[in-house]
Amino acid sequence: MTTAQEERTSEELKALAEQAGRDLEDASALEILQWAVDTFGKGFCVTSSMEDAVVAHLASRVQKGVDVVFLDTGYHFPETIGTRDAVEAVMDVNVITLTPRQTVAEQDAEYGPGLHDRDPDLCCRLRKVQPLERGLRNYTAWATGLRRDESETRANTPVVGWDEKRQKVKISPIARWTQDDVDAYVAEHGVLTNPLLMDGYTSVGCAPCTRRVLEGEDARSGRWAGRAKTECGLHG
Repeated sequence: MTTAQEERTSEELKALAEQAGRDLEDASALEILQWAVDTFGKGFCVTSSMEDAVVAHLASRVQKGVDVVFLDTGYHFPETIGTRDAVEAVMDVNVITLTPRQTVAEQDAEYGPGLHDRDPDLCCRLRKVQPLERGLRNYTAWATGLRRDESETRANTPVVGWDEKRQKVKISPIARWTQDDVDAYVAEHGVLTNPLLMDGYTSVGCAPCTRRVLEGEDARSGRWAGRAKTECGLHG
C-alpha cells in the first residue's frame, strides 16, 4: 500500500479516488473510512456542518482524535454552535473551527447588510467556500456527510470521488445511507444531533437561509427556499 507520506500527483490522486469509488461502492461506511485513514493518515479530515455528528463519530471509531473541520459562518443557529461545542467535549475528535476573513459586521460594512438575501452565492462564497479552501490546504482528502437520498443534485454522489475544484480526494462514507439508516445509527450509538432536527428542520444551514421543511418536501427544500439555489458551493 502507498504510504500517506508519499507525494502523489493530482493525476495519481484522481485515479486513486476513481478506482476506490468503484472498489468501495458496496463497502460499509467504516470500511470506507478505514481505507481513507490507511491511505492518507494525517492528510485526511472530516468536515461537519454539525447537523449531526454521524460521520465524525464513525471516523473517530477508525482514528481516535481525527480532525473534524467546522465552518463557523457567523450566521449559525445557537443550536448549531451548541452541537459543535458538545461534539468537542464528548467525542474523541479534534474539532477545528474555520472562520471567514471578515466578521458579519465587516462584511455588512463592505457589501451592505443582508448580502445573503441580495446575493446568496457571494455570501456563501465569502463565508463558506473560501474559508474551507483555506482550511483544507493541509489535507489531501476530506470526508463529508453527503447522501444520495437528500436531493436530486446529490443522487450520484460517489462514496469516493475526485474534487476537481480543490484537487483533493472527496469521501462520502454514508452516501448510500437513507435517513432511516442515519436515525438507526444515531439511536444505536447515542450520537449527538442538532436539536433543530426535532423542530421541523431536516437540513440545517445558516439561520437567515434555512426554514422548516413542509410535509412531502425533500430534505434540503428548507435551504434557500424560493430560490433556484440548492447548494452553497462546497459540493459543486
